[in-house]
Order: sequence, then C-alpha cells, then structure tokens
Amino acid sequence: MEAIALEQISNPLWLSFKTVLVTLILFLLLGVPLAYLLSKKDLPLRWFLDTIVTLPLVFPPIAVGFFLLLLLGKESFIGQLLIKANIEIIFSFSGIVIAAFVAGLPLMVKPLQASIEQFPEEIKEASYLSGKSKIYTFLFIVLPTIKNALIVALLIAVARSLGEVGITLMLGGNIIGKTDTISLAIFNAVFDGEYDLAMILSGILVLISLLFFIALNIFEKRKQLI
Repeated sequence: MEAIALEQISNPLWLSFKTVLVTLILFLLLGVPLAYLLSKKDLPLRWFLDTIVTLPLVFPPIAVGFFLLLLLGKESFIGQLLIKANIEIIFSFSGIVIAAFVAGLPLMVKPLQASIEQFPEEIKEASYLSGKSKIYTFLFIVLPTIKNALIVALLIAVARSLGEVGITLMLGGNIIGKTDTISLAIFNAVFDGEYDLAMILSGILVLISLLFFIALNIFEKRKQLI
C-alpha cells in the first residue's frame, strides 16, 4: 500500500466545496427566477425555455458537456467574446461551476416550479387586491410558504452537482490539482490503480451523500406537514 498524501484528499475536497458553494448561490439567484418564469402559463416561448432547462436531465452529460464546449470554446462566437473580455471558462474553475450548475439546474427548477404552480390562486389574488405587486407577492408570500419545497429542491440540485462527472470532464478538462473535483479524483485514482485513495474518496462522498439524504428526509417530512 502506497502512502497517500493529504493533498490528494484535501485538494479535490476543497475544490468540490467551493464549486458547490458557488453553484448553490447561482441556484438561488438564477434557478428561483427561472422556476417563477416557467410557472407562468402565458410566458412567450415557455416551451423553449422549459426544454433548455430540462435538457441536462434527459440528455447524456458527456454530450451536454461537448455542446457547451462548442458553445464556449475559443472557436465559437461566445468564446471569442470571452477571450476579448479576458474571461477564462474552459479548463478553469468557472468551467467546473458552469458544469455543476447545468447538471443540477433541472432538479432545482422543476420541483420548485411545480410547488409555485400548486400555490393557491386565492391567496395571490388577495395580495394583488391589497395593492401588492406580483414580484412582492412571490418573494414575500409565495416563497416563504413553500420554503421547505425550495430547500428540498436545492438539496437535490446541489447533491447532483457534487456528483457531476461528464460535463465537468468536458469543461474542466480534469487537470490534476486544478479542476479535479472529488468525483473526478475518484475516477483518476481508479484509472491509475490507486484503489486505496479511491476507497477513501468514495467513503467521503458516501458520507456527504448520507448527510444530504438525512437533511432531505427531514425537510420532505416538514413539507408534507404544511
């Protein structure tokens, strides 16, 4: 058994933690508004936006990563704009975050969208009649009421982001010490025959997953009681 350096465990773990933290913030800032928009039946091109959001859920992750690589790569129009703005996406931390965000987005948006659509119209109408705007009603009446559904969706999305491999492999490049998240570190360890390291990293990932599962069950029960 070869000695395992602490950095082989701490570096992927820290990178995954940073990625999940930034992704969680993006889910709140972008996922919640997207769920609100998709809950509107009269939204123009709603089907198109819904398709874009749902696509990572039904499409192979490696293919999604490939299309994002084409979209954001140096040869694309967007890629050229990013280069001019001195913004690095491919094979960087930003690429990992985008991969994690895209992977978990449908699991954040779709359950939350369903909860918003099921919210009683009478309560919203009463808020409108009292002079409150639709945005105010959503932020201060709807969201606080469905907060447990929001937390459950957030937990599922973050858990999916943590275990993402396919899209991250394409956008992050799996650069050791730079873009290898804990999931990719397990892949690398197995590929290199370092099964003891893979076992330790897998054990850590299982422990984190169990914590997510426990929290998920707690909030699911609380959601059912409301």
